[in-house]
Amino acid sequence: MTGPLRSWGRYPDFPQAGHAVQWRDRVRPVFAQTAQAHGTTLAYGNGRSYGDSCLAATGHVVHTRGLDRFIAADWTTGVVRAEAGAMFADVLEIAVTRGWMLPVTPGTKYVTLGGAVANDVHGKNHHVRGTFGRHVRRFSLLRSDGESLECSPHDNAEYFAATIGGLGLTGVITWVEIQLMPIRSSQISVKSIRFENLDEFFTLSQELDNQYEYSVAWIDCVSRGSALGRGRFIVGDHAEQGGLQLPARKKHTVPLTPPISLINPLTLRAFNTLYYYRQQQKTVASEVDYDSYFYPLDSLLEWHRIYGKRGFQQYQCVLPQAESRAGMRAILDTIGKSGAGSFLAVLKRCGDIASPGLLSFPMAGASLALDFPQRDEGNRRLFERLDAIVRGAGGRLYPAKDAHMSASDFQRAYPAWHRLEALRDPALMSRFWQRTTQT
Repeated sequence: MTGPLRSWGRYPDFPQAGHAVQWRDRVRPVFAQTAQAHGTTLAYGNGRSYGDSCLAATGHVVHTRGLDRFIAADWTTGVVRAEAGAMFADVLEIAVTRGWMLPVTPGTKYVTLGGAVANDVHGKNHHVRGTFGRHVRRFSLLRSDGESLECSPHDNAEYFAATIGGLGLTGVITWVEIQLMPIRSSQISVKSIRFENLDEFFTLSQELDNQYEYSVAWIDCVSRGSALGRGRFIVGDHAEQGGLQLPARKKHTVPLTPPISLINPLTLRAFNTLYYYRQQQKTVASEVDYDSYFYPLDSLLEWHRIYGKRGFQQYQCVLPQAESRAGMRAILDTIGKSGAGSFLAVLKRCGDIASPGLLSFPMAGASLALDFPQRDEGNRRLFERLDAIVRGAGGRLYPAKDAHMSASDFQRAYPAWHRLEALRDPALMSRFWQRTTQT
């Protein structure tokens, strides 16, 4: 047994006892023993979900991070099969030098393959390639009755759809097979454009999104008035030349958790102002390694510690296209008036490419993600106002990042939850699913 294990945001604070598995033939007995002893359990990979979707209702999880081996790889076609505990970092280490890249990646490479399937992760190129689930060819799913299902769009298709974005509730994923994307260089050609307000972001997005593989914006969420939503719009493509070497970046670690959050109104305003004006020219072009472009925070290990012992909550929403401009303006105005804010505020437009998963988060429109230090009453009041805006716009929140969503909001935003519940393994239950569907 390992432990205690927690979610990345450290809120809510429900430490998990991890029942570790190191070999695929041990998943079945460990799963059965844990479920029998505690009633229900949940698979837990590397703990990169922010809220309570990775926390078992009973506090006992099957810890699959030890399942990190590669099973097969065809470097002619870019098809890779690996155990569910293998991380994106592991895939990149062997794939990039052979001319292959993950087709979709979130902002950390320390997510496991199983976790990426369970949360149907997305990235800066959703408008081009959709979610990660679109690039999953097949996976193996172990049910608590001992049945092992090989799932694909053609075999056990119902479980395939329910498991992609299914929050780990249909069974324990033991291996995943994915289709990689060919690249000629490990470098990214980047263009960064400083914009003065939210309207300019939407103008740039409409003009440039279809011209680049990757598109995302950092915004200053504490700016007000005519500067509301100012920021830096960053687009990129894989370079045509530059070699296929792995990045050589030094990593640092936040060594301890301070008693209080280091993120406060003073540090937020200072950081946002400095970061905005750090780019002095309107447009800057450069070439950077893929680590610097996709995973800037991964260079600071255990960065969540800067939020203090109480942790933090990420608020990530997506609004449909027709409501995105007015809705994002209302959200940013509400955050500004509250006196709260986030030094990591990411705004991007999502495309209209459908996911094969039942409960996938993105929709055609705009997505905003912000981090807030945990302040119980302050966050509750702010999130109630933000939720009302998202609800009124017909948007939704991201379960992988959520620690507060109401049952009514979840069930309205994800009407296919009934189909997932019908296929849920009775031995699997998360705190999130219990909170949003079982009350």
